[in-house]
Amino acid sequence: MKRFLALLLGCAILGIGTAGMARAEECGGPVTADEALAAEDDRYEAQTTNDFAAMEKLFGSDLVYIHSSAVVDSKTTYIDSMRSGAVKYRTMRRSGVTVRTYGCIAILSGQANFDVTVKGQDLSVELRFHTVWAKRDGGLQFVSWQATRVPAPQ
Repeated sequence: MKRFLALLLGCAILGIGTAGMARAEECGGPVTADEALAAEDDRYEAQTTNDFAAMEKLFGSDLVYIHSSAVVDSKTTYIDSMRSGAVKYRTMRRSGVTVRTYGCIAILSGQANFDVTVKGQDLSVELRFHTVWAKRDGGLQFVSWQATRVPAPQ
């Protein structure tokens, strides 16, 4: 039994170490603020023109997209919502953006105004957001979005 537990512990340690190395290998070098802003521009363009090939390339397979409604999408479900026509981004604008870079990771924080059609209903939403881009061997990839809707003035 001790031998089995030692073997199990060894496998767990090896697995954790290997997983850490795999993540480190995904880094494709340092990212600049200008690169991150250009990638975000490319994403907005792809989404407002329904360029699904560009989205497939720009969006990381590990994308976590948290909408201002608290709905969470993966890369597949997010792209599928646009491909099906359930969601159509008409315009996407951002302002007051701060970019912080940490090696191959860039975090953008700011304000956004999106005009979107959801299941036939036109909406204009004002948001505060964080978005995360990772520089990988294939280029920058969009890996995380978190938005909070700004309440209407009272």
